[in-house]
Amino acid sequence: MFDILEAVPLAPTLTRFVVHAPLVAHKRQPGHFVIVRVTDTGERIPLTIVDAEPERGSITLIVQAVGKTTRLLCTKQAGDSLADVLGPLGNPTPIARHGQVACVGGGVGAAELLPIARALAAAGNRLHTVLGARTRELVILEQELRACSASLTVTTDDGSYGRMGLVTGPLSELLVRGGVSAVYAIGPLPMMKAVASLTRPHGVKTWVSLNAIMVDGTGMCGGCRVSVGGEMRFACVDGPEFDAHAVDFDELIRRNRTYADLERLADERFRAACALRGT
Repeated sequence: MFDILEAVPLAPTLTRFVVHAPLVAHKRQPGHFVIVRVTDTGERIPLTIVDAEPERGSITLIVQAVGKTTRLLCTKQAGDSLADVLGPLGNPTPIARHGQVACVGGGVGAAELLPIARALAAAGNRLHTVLGARTRELVILEQELRACSASLTVTTDDGSYGRMGLVTGPLSELLVRGGVSAVYAIGPLPMMKAVASLTRPHGVKTWVSLNAIMVDGTGMCGGCRVSVGGEMRFACVDGPEFDAHAVDFDELIRRNRTYADLERLADERFRAACALRGT
């Protein structure tokens, strides 16, 4: 069992967890993720490691409640425990000294972006960060990302905070201004697809972190397969970061919808059960 040391709500559907997992904490690098099971019989879900404190033996996870398992996880409090935390998994994010770098985070993708941005800044890069969300209350980690960035722009779909619009607006301005040598983008698949389309004509190297369907996280199930450069790759062992210009986003978007009806049904049943229990 893995004890939950902290559980702090960040927004109505977002919770930051600090979990005691000393072996993971000592090995974790930016870009790594873990596979978590809330209960012994529960679903296995991949979660990016946002931060780690090796001395404390802890890792930080940020969870968005969007389905049955994540909603269940977000009911947990400090003092509770998780059945399994497997990791660190995946490959570390490729970090190099590019010069000026644009970091783009959409929604909960900001949580995955933070350790990468910190590593890029530590490598001597000058970061220009664009942080997007649907509305103000869903903007997370703004101050943490601002601390490692030369500039930071917030966009919201409804205009309730920062600039109204999508992350592609400020990113386009950065590309037109020139000087950006690399882009790291993490967020919803349509957002990453749009970023790739925007950077391709400029010839700017772009990395994306793919949130494919995943079961074991070790390359055995094949659920997270993606087409990259016309070849099959597994997001769990070949990624999760890939060259954005080589990813077949349309195929991945279709694959990620495979179990949408079953996921919706499980979520509805879970919320109905919670309502009956008054939780």
